Amino acid sequence: VQLQASGGGLAQPEGSLRLSCAASGNIFSINVMSWYRQAPGKQRELVAGISRGGSRNYADSVKGRFAISRDNAKNTVYLQINTLKPEDTAVYYCNTIVAGNAYWGQGTQVTVSS
Repeated sequence: VQLQASGGGLAQPEGSLRLSCAASGNIFSINVMSWYRQAPGKQRELVAGISRGGSRNYADSVKGRFAISRDNAKNTVYLQINTLKPEDTAVYYCNTIVAGNAYWGQGTQVTVSS
């Protein structure tokens, strides 16, 4: 499984960004796809996850501002980030687990600054 993330960049506080992560390879074994983030000096943390059937979960810190979705036909998962805050600054990684193996995208930088 290969994961390719995109969509990060520099954004102003209160702005929005949409991240994308396209999966390729053994995609038929993919169930849950997730987004993690890692801020400077901090551990990587789970932000949101979505199952193939559409069940979602979110970290408490992002509920109400982040929305995860997926397009199974395109093998792509999205993360809509609204009302950006400086503390959202981090490298965002997409992730999936197949047959007990974790796969990570290359990460996409989100920087929130005025």
